[in-house]
Amino acid sequence: MTENSAQQPPAPRELPTQYAPAEVEGKLYERWVEAGYFEADAASDKPPYTIVIPPPNVTGSLHLGHAFQHTLMDALTRRKRMQGYEALWLPGMDHAGIATQNKVEQQLAEEGTSRQDIGREEFVRRTWQWKEEYGGRILGQMRRLGDGVDWTRERFTMDEGLSKAVGTIFKRLYDDGLIYRAERIINWCPRCLTAISDIEVEYQDDAGELVSLRYGEGDETVVVATTRVETMLGDTAVAVHPDDARYAHLVGRRIKLPLTDRTIPVVADAHVDPEFGTGAVKVTPAHDPNDFAIGRRHDLESLTIMDERGVITVPGPFEGLDRFEARSAIVEALREQGRVVAEKRPYVHSVGHCSRCGTTVEPRLSLQWWVKVEPLAKAAGDAVRDGRVRIHPEDMSKRYFDWVDNMHDWTISRQLWWGHRIPVWYGPNGETVCVGPDDEAPTGEGWTQDTDVLDTWFSSALWPFSTLGWPERTPSLEKFYPTDTLVTGHDIIFFWVARMMMFGLYAMDGTPPFHTIALTGLVRDEHGKKMSKSFGNVVDPLDWMDTYGADAVRFTLARGANPGADVPIGEDWVQASRNFANKVWNATRFALMNGATVEGELPPPERLSATDRWILSRLGRTVAAVDAYYDDYQFAKLSDALYHFAWDEVFDWYVELSKTTFAAGGEGAAVSRRVLGEVLDVTLRLLHPVIPFVTDTLWTALTGRESVVVAEWPADGGFRDEAAEREIEHLQEVITEVRRFRADQGLQPGQRVPARLDLSGTPLAAHEPAIRALLRLQPEGEGFQATATLPIAGAAVALDLSGTIDVAAEHKRLTKDLGAAEKEKAQAEAKLANEAFLAKAPDQVVDKIRGRLAKAEADIARITAQRAALPRA
Repeated sequence: MTENSAQQPPAPRELPTQYAPAEVEGKLYERWVEAGYFEADAASDKPPYTIVIPPPNVTGSLHLGHAFQHTLMDALTRRKRMQGYEALWLPGMDHAGIATQNKVEQQLAEEGTSRQDIGREEFVRRTWQWKEEYGGRILGQMRRLGDGVDWTRERFTMDEGLSKAVGTIFKRLYDDGLIYRAERIINWCPRCLTAISDIEVEYQDDAGELVSLRYGEGDETVVVATTRVETMLGDTAVAVHPDDARYAHLVGRRIKLPLTDRTIPVVADAHVDPEFGTGAVKVTPAHDPNDFAIGRRHDLESLTIMDERGVITVPGPFEGLDRFEARSAIVEALREQGRVVAEKRPYVHSVGHCSRCGTTVEPRLSLQWWVKVEPLAKAAGDAVRDGRVRIHPEDMSKRYFDWVDNMHDWTISRQLWWGHRIPVWYGPNGETVCVGPDDEAPTGEGWTQDTDVLDTWFSSALWPFSTLGWPERTPSLEKFYPTDTLVTGHDIIFFWVARMMMFGLYAMDGTPPFHTIALTGLVRDEHGKKMSKSFGNVVDPLDWMDTYGADAVRFTLARGANPGADVPIGEDWVQASRNFANKVWNATRFALMNGATVEGELPPPERLSATDRWILSRLGRTVAAVDAYYDDYQFAKLSDALYHFAWDEVFDWYVELSKTTFAAGGEGAAVSRRVLGEVLDVTLRLLHPVIPFVTDTLWTALTGRESVVVAEWPADGGFRDEAAEREIEHLQEVITEVRRFRADQGLQPGQRVPARLDLSGTPLAAHEPAIRALLRLQPEGEGFQATATLPIAGAAVALDLSGTIDVAAEHKRLTKDLGAAEKEKAQAEAKLANEAFLAKAPDQVVDKIRGRLAKAEADIARITAQRAALPRA
């Protein structure tokens, strides 16, 4: 460093006085994409790091849940890219079978037609057309958020390559006996007109009715209770427990079924709980899963009593009625016959609803395609148990095992037209042929393809490997599979995570689809309530981005991201994050205006002041802490650590202390400019994965280099200086205590006060200029009278407050406050001395009173000292 460079700071690089996200973010993101920063090279020698995006629905738009998880995935990927990994964050969309078909059917209805009118081929063409015109809105919104995904690899679950993967795995599973067709009870949505899987059923408490009915005549009667009276038209038995003596005489006999000309048997089955209700249950095998199982055990007939829209089909007075209309009509008819023994309304009970449209689900006997999950689910469980896959946080593993260890076979057929059509053909003589993507389909008269499509989750289960080129052994598959981290909500462990595990292990010869499953909570409002349109608390993250910028939204979400825990969020918190981004901007702007630089080597420790060594030591600890938090997916802790280091230590302390050094000039100022440049350089790089826009803008201005996106991730060089840290802690203590005393005395922040500093025998002597500057303390001068002396951290600060305050009024105020504190102390001591009270009061109440006592004692000491420090009137 030359003498001139030590004396003259470099010319400042100008930044606007205020940060305007709207003017920066869009253009900056496009520059990143055009530069190819997010593109991953399968031929690279760098170690791979892969995340595949949980594919959003093609019909969807960005909500806070997406923004939350995307922020975390982007932070992980950006950091790994900076660490020298070949980082791939792969984007794409799900074809959303039910939701997309509903959109197109609504469009057709507005045109006065329907899918049945235009036919399947035209309907599929119209759906692709809708997808091109309206689908994928969320992809543009991901750009607004700053998602660093490789857009050159964008995939869609119905694109050509992924469709081939679906056909391939269906054929393999079929050939291995793991896909079969069978008539079973399924969940049927009368609105969507399709089967839905167990995990697509949302249960909620509905106010229904419980009606008790008398079956049979005379001595051969049984009372049963039901919440779905209409299903009695399909009853084919009454079941009782084999050991229930009340009904022993009826087992094996037949009794009259009301409103019909049928008699039904009474069967003994151990499934029946004799302690529940009357101990007798009606059995409707075609409309209840438990009844279906009883029916199979006793070879009972299964009678389907309603059509796909939930309309009664049984000939008679109820034919043509909707299921709910029939319920009321049948109860009235039974009441007229004297068959109703009891009625309870409202009867609140759990009822399944379609997760897509909210319609009450109808259990229905139906011929469907199924995946035999037992061997697949066992493999998925074993991969976590033996450590090949880690679930984070670990306590979420129990939920995963509860699901995979007790999984039922998966219904994969859907009665839709939009989706992957089941690749099975039926011949004129009862033949069934499963056709792979490279096979020729049967032709000739009488051959027809199955009309159903596959569950959307079937194709999504292939996402980690199909998106990389499977079933071909592509360079991308070889490089980037298995993926590293799956970031997803704990609410879809069952929908998606377990299914990806099953299919990934099956298709990839026992190699799981990811190393770590990092589970997040759900985003809730600031009061912890679930966000819902009905509650009126749904927030559009784009509105917040328009107002506060993408960085503010991202930082708010990251600061709330404790592993597996729900995230409450309110606009005030986003505003606070915007303030933080502004603070980063203003501090960097100040640094640039004062010549902060990253040029040249950092001076050795012996040339650094204690303040410089302190901030570099604190910087090293922060780098180490942030790395540890990233490795443990502790986004809230790493964001909080960066917030407090940047705001509290760099901006509020180091920058303020540096002002005195800069003002003094000379070698010390030049060294501090280099240290300040170093600290800001590293801090901006640490912050970049979470708040990418403002950090890239500032980092390029500070360093003059290309982009922080491709900068090197900071490494902890191991520099620590505990002596400097203690010294600056003492300095902070002096400044903080004097500031507090000034505030207690009612002095204005800018009001100058004569003071004498006794710093002898402490390391603080070198900091006297900074202490005086930050505390607005002027030299003592002639006539100085120490009206208050504050002993702090081995030093003493004597202040002359003569003429600066109304001593009498201040003495009166403090005396009043002292009396209140002494009264509070006496009350707390009295309660804690009362043995009867202590014996009865809960521990938390006693602890609270002890806390009140401790606070009162501290207040008494503080106020007494303040009053004693007042100048004599």
